[in-house]
Amino acid sequence: MLTFLHTADIHLGKTYRTGNGESERYDDFFRMLGCIVDDAIAEQVAFVLIAGDLFHTGQILPRTFARTIEALQPLKDAGIPCIAVEGNHDWIHRRDSISWMEALSQMGYIHLLRPTRTESGGYRFDPYDYEHGIGGHIEIKGLNIYGLGYIGTQAGAHVARLCEAVTTKNNILVFHVGVWTYSPVEIGNMKPEEALPLADLFDYVALGHGHKTYIIDNQKGKPYAFNPGSPECVNFGEEKYDKGYFLVRVEEGRYKHQFRSTLPRPMIVTAIDLDGSSDAEQALERFREQMAVKIAAITDEREPLLEVKLIGRVSFHPFELGRERLRLVIDELCKPLHLEIKNHLSLIARSAGSEGEQKNLAEIEKDVLRELISARSEYKGREDELVRLALLIRDQVQKGDLEGEELLGILGES
Repeated sequence: MLTFLHTADIHLGKTYRTGNGESERYDDFFRMLGCIVDDAIAEQVAFVLIAGDLFHTGQILPRTFARTIEALQPLKDAGIPCIAVEGNHDWIHRRDSISWMEALSQMGYIHLLRPTRTESGGYRFDPYDYEHGIGGHIEIKGLNIYGLGYIGTQAGAHVARLCEAVTTKNNILVFHVGVWTYSPVEIGNMKPEEALPLADLFDYVALGHGHKTYIIDNQKGKPYAFNPGSPECVNFGEEKYDKGYFLVRVEEGRYKHQFRSTLPRPMIVTAIDLDGSSDAEQALERFREQMAVKIAAITDEREPLLEVKLIGRVSFHPFELGRERLRLVIDELCKPLHLEIKNHLSLIARSAGSEGEQKNLAEIEKDVLRELISARSEYKGREDELVRLALLIRDQVQKGDLEGEELLGILGES
């Protein structure tokens, strides 16, 4: 019998570049990796799998690299191999220099798996070269572990070629890809029917990419593909997902998985309804009352991450509820590590005895973008998709969640 640990989407280096919580949020992800490493050592696992997105961006700071070495050092000291593939966040578009993942592999902190391509477009999983820190396939205690990093939106079309390249038994595949209907990520998925042939060749498919845990069964109802999700909440919206990783025991060819929950920093995404407020003071008091209820429900002593959306029709200009006024109210109730406020209030317009609703800022933005996009004939029929993409990129850049390399990747797939 042997045991291994499967995690993914750790996102080292992630933080918020605005506010006082930058350093503390940066540390959250290293603390989480440290807890996972401690558990792997305590369980005396045979190896650890990281199914992509060890880093939040391919262009990390030197201090992030140094902290990563420090976090992985106990695994190396314990003689536990850490096997990894590159996710879309780890990946760099320029191949004229060594990547941070390659550097970690050459130094022996991870074993980076990456197949080579044949002249006919197929895959070749070369045995892992410990001297140079690269290969597509590694064997540990009778298990053959294959690795394939992020390959984009056409991943499903590569499954047949991937399977053709594997001739061994007792196989595990580490693959940074999502599966539609399960994964919450919109880009970089394949269909369930495209993934199904993997079940015939691999006893365990270790997925990454989507930050939500899920398990996929084969046609006989047997689990074969496992996505642990991110162990820490990376983005707002993930607070509704269970967070953790898989501890897997293998005995006589049978795989028994256990989901081990983690304790991410508390995150709250909430809508505050100010509908009918006659003035800013009344709205502010209603805001205070509703936020007090939301914050009272937090049992974790750590400073929370808050995203607050203001909704409703009001009789005053929404700009009167400025960010600083709202922040002061929240600071009276708690000290959030990070706060994002989205003002979606609509102003009730009154004229000539009638009452109507003016569009809110978000609706105006969408209308302007749609008009600009629809002016180009080559974008006809894709207006909704491109408006959504433009707003997604805008939001991620404002949060500091999107670097130049990742931006190129998103644009390249759209």
